[in-house]
Amino acid sequence: MDSDPDIGTVHHHPRATLLIVTPSSGGWESSSRNHGDGASDRRSESSHSREPRASASSSTHHRSQQSGSGRSHGSSSRSASGSGRSRQHHRSSKTRRAKRRRRIIVWSAIGAGALLLFAVAWVGIRALIAKGELEAAVPLAKTAQAQVVGGDAAAGQASAEALAGHAASAAALTSDPIWRGAELVPFVGPNLEVMRVVAASVDLIARDAVVPLATGAGTMDLAAFAPTGGAVNLQPMLDMQPAIHDARVAFDGASTALEAHAVANAPIIAPLAEARDELTSMVVDAGAAVAGLDRAARLLPAMLGATGPRDTLLLFQNNAELRSTGGISGALAVVHAEGGAVSMTQQASSRDFPKYTPPVVQLPIETRALWGDNTASYIQDVNFTPQFPLAATIAREMWKREFGTEVQSVVAVDPVMLSYLLRATGPVTLATGEVLTSENAVQFLLRDVYERYPAGAQDAIFADAAAAAFAALTAGGIEPKVLIEALAQAGAERRILVWNADVAEQAILADTTLAGGLPVSDADRQTFGVYLNDMTGSKMDPYLAVELAAGSVTCRNDGLPNYEIVVRLTNTAPADAATSLPAYVTGGGQFGTPPGAIATSVHVYSAQGTYNLGVMLNGEPTAYHPTSDAGYTLSKIVAELGPGESAEYRFGFLGGGAGEKQAVIESTPLVYTLETSRVALTCESALW
Repeated sequence: MDSDPDIGTVHHHPRATLLIVTPSSGGWESSSRNHGDGASDRRSESSHSREPRASASSSTHHRSQQSGSGRSHGSSSRSASGSGRSRQHHRSSKTRRAKRRRRIIVWSAIGAGALLLFAVAWVGIRALIAKGELEAAVPLAKTAQAQVVGGDAAAGQASAEALAGHAASAAALTSDPIWRGAELVPFVGPNLEVMRVVAASVDLIARDAVVPLATGAGTMDLAAFAPTGGAVNLQPMLDMQPAIHDARVAFDGASTALEAHAVANAPIIAPLAEARDELTSMVVDAGAAVAGLDRAARLLPAMLGATGPRDTLLLFQNNAELRSTGGISGALAVVHAEGGAVSMTQQASSRDFPKYTPPVVQLPIETRALWGDNTASYIQDVNFTPQFPLAATIAREMWKREFGTEVQSVVAVDPVMLSYLLRATGPVTLATGEVLTSENAVQFLLRDVYERYPAGAQDAIFADAAAAAFAALTAGGIEPKVLIEALAQAGAERRILVWNADVAEQAILADTTLAGGLPVSDADRQTFGVYLNDMTGSKMDPYLAVELAAGSVTCRNDGLPNYEIVVRLTNTAPADAATSLPAYVTGGGQFGTPPGAIATSVHVYSAQGTYNLGVMLNGEPTAYHPTSDAGYTLSKIVAELGPGESAEYRFGFLGGGAGEKQAVIESTPLVYTLETSRVALTCESALW
C-alpha cells in the first residue's frame, strides 16, 4: 500500500496490523527511512513484528491524540469506551452523594422542626400549668396571714402548706433546661424569664417565710406577745427569732430578684407585666412588715431586760407646741425592765429641769447655727433638731444630772400614739374622773386640758394619763392584733422614736422611721424632710393647719432635675383668739408673737449634694436662710400668721445628679395625719 505523506506508513503483518505515525515538520513527519526498496520494507516489517506490543501502545496513544479528527481505530475505540464508562460512574457517584446530602438535609430539617415543635409544646404546656399554680398560690399567702393574725393558727398552717405546694410546682415547671434555653429566643424569652423569676420568688417566700412563720404561730398563742400582769413572756419571741429572720432574708431575696432591671423592665405581655408588678408590690409591702417584725424580735427582748436590768426614758411629746420630732417634752418617765417584767419607776415634768448653763453636751456647729444653745439647755428644746439620736443623748444627760440614773434607751411618743394604744386597751379613767378613749384622748390632752384646768394642774393630769395608759397596757387582757396594728401605725407616722446607747442595738433600727434620722433617699425616691418648730412659746399648734405637696421636672440639658416642696400654713384659730383663748395657750405675747397669732419656723431638708434654688411666698420670691445640716442642703423660713391667715411657701432645689426621682416628704407629726399631694411643675417656674 502506498504511504500517505500526510499521515504516515501503514504496514500489514500476518499477526497484527500496526500503525506507525511519525510527526513531520508541519505537525507530522514522514520518515525517509521507510521509503525505498522492498528490503527496507521487510526490515521495517521485521523490526515492527519483533515489538508488536510497544508499537500497538504507541499507535493507540497516537490515535487517542487523533480522536479530534473523527477517526477511531482499534484500541483507541476501547480506550474511549472505558473513559466513557469512568465518566458515567463518576456522574453516578456524584448523584448518589447529592441524593444522600439532600436526604440528610431533609431529615435534619424534619428533626429540627420536630424538636422545635416539641420544645414549643413543652414550654407552652408547662407555662399554662405554672400559670394555674401561681394563680392558686398567691391568694393563699393573704389567706394564711389573715388566719394566723386572726388566731386560727391551724388553718393558717394548712393554707401555708397549700401555698408551698403550688409554688414549688410552679418553680419546677419553669426552671428545666428546655425552659431556660427558650429564654434566649427573642420576644418570647423575656416573658419566660419573668415568669420563671416570679415562680421562683413565690416559691422562696412560701418555703422560707410563710410556712415557717405559720408553723411557729401554730405552736404558740399570739397573745404571748402581749403583756400580762406587768410582764411580757419573752421566750416565745426568742424562739421565733431564727424563723422571723429567715423570713426577712427570703423576702429580701425575692424583692431583689423581682426588682432587678432585666425583670422589672422586661418587654413582656401586658397580663404578665400586671401580675409581676402586683406581686412585686405585695412582696415589698409584706417584706417591710416582716423586716419590722424581725427588728422587734431582735431588739425588744433586750429592751425588756432579757439580758439584764434595763432602764428606758420615755419622752411624752406635746404636739400642741411643735418641735421637729413632734412636740416639746412636757412629761417624762423611766420604765424599768428585768426578765420581761416592766414597771414605771419615776415620773417628771419639764418644770423639774432647769436651764443648763453651759449646755449639757457640745452641740454640732450646724445645730448651734440653726437653733442656738437652747437645744442642749432646755428639756423642752432638745428636739429642735430633727435628729432624734442627738435629741435622745441630750435628754439622757439631763435626766442623769437631775436624778442620777443613766438610762440605756430613750423612747419618744405622743398623744396621738396614745390614742392608738387605747384601741387595744380600752378606755382609762383619770384621777380627775375624766375618761380617756381612743376618740377623745387627742382633743382632751392637746386642747381641753388647757381650757378646763389651771396651768399648775396640767402637769399632774399629763402624768396621770401616761401612768393610766401604761398600767392598762401591761395589765393584760388586751387584743394582740389591735395592739400590733396600733404600734405599726404609730411607727409609720414617726410617732414612736427609739434610741439605744448600745451601738449594735441601734444599728438594728438604721434607716427606719423608728430611728428618727434625717431623710433617706434611694435610687427611685428623693426624700425631703419638712420640720416645724413653734416659735410662739405657746400651745397654739392644734390650730395650725398644714398641707404638703411635692413635684419634680427636668429642664436642663445636663439632666439635673428640679424639685419643688410646697408648704401651706393656715391659722384656724377663731378671730377673737387673743381674748377667747387662755393666755397659756396664746402665749400672751411673751415671746414677741401677738396673742392669737402662730409663729412657726419651717426647715425643708433636701438630700446631700443638692442645691438651694430659693423660696417663693404666695407666688413671689421671699427671703430665706440657705444652709446645711450634717451635709444635707436645707432652706429655712419663719412664718407668722394671724387668725384666719394663710401662706403658701414653695421651696426649690436642684438635684445633685442626672435622673429624675419621685419626690416624697417625711415631716413633723402633727395633731392629725398629713398626706402629701402631687404638684405639676413646668420649666417656667421663677425658681429656675
